[in-house]
Amino acid sequence: MTPLKLLATALVLAMFSACATSPEGRRQLHLLPEAQLDAMGEQSFAELKTTTPMTDKANVRNYVQCIANQIIPQLAEDNNPAAWEVQVFADDQANAFALPGRKIGVYEGLLKYAQNQHQLAAVMGHELAHVIAEHGNERVSSQLAANAGMSIAAIVLGSTESDNSMLMAGLGLGVQYGVLMPFSRSHESEADLIGLDLMAKSGFDPRESVTLWQNMSKAGGSGPEFLSTHPSGDTRIKDLTGRMSKAMTLYNNAQNSGKKPNCSL
Repeated sequence: MTPLKLLATALVLAMFSACATSPEGRRQLHLLPEAQLDAMGEQSFAELKTTTPMTDKANVRNYVQCIANQIIPQLAEDNNPAAWEVQVFADDQANAFALPGRKIGVYEGLLKYAQNQHQLAAVMGHELAHVIAEHGNERVSSQLAANAGMSIAAIVLGSTESDNSMLMAGLGLGVQYGVLMPFSRSHESEADLIGLDLMAKSGFDPRESVTLWQNMSKAGGSGPEFLSTHPSGDTRIKDLTGRMSKAMTLYNNAQNSGKKPNCSL
């Protein structure tokens, strides 16, 4: 068998053995091992901290950490807030991200649009949802599978700078690494819904998620960087509203159990 046929056979076998299911029940392709994703997340976060200054405002750091401390315990895995690194970057772009390897980043510019603890919790829940649903793995795996002429092993192990940029972009760091690879609409929809449940379980008011996206949408073409890779509009708000009954039940249960976050600047 020729090397090309061997590669094609290996790709097919890998795809069959790497099928997974998202928290919302959608079939996924995961070719990268979890340990590799964690290492990539840790590496990219460390690099970002060397190029982007972190805020010196203690009240902002404490505010973001307070919200993270409420949401992280609702995760099925890695639910110890002490195991996560949360950083606030002194940058005016309105953006946030979460990475495999237990990393969360929030940019100060986001606070212009996420105007209270509930709205910021909606964004942070959304970003954490991308991680727990393994959207980065799925996105990079789909790219690898589509490019069958490349050696999967060489790419996964990081043979070239361009390959590494693609992998980092797959985790949601496209702006930083110069490769725009936005999450698909199915990923965004799942992250919205999973994030809505996470914030509600934490005791944050899920109704504020709709207000947040309305605020962002009103900003229009000159709006936050967050919208450049995150589709918004009536469909997103409609989906959130359709899930609101469940979210309100989770929120009321959380409130009744004593989960009443009080995070403020």
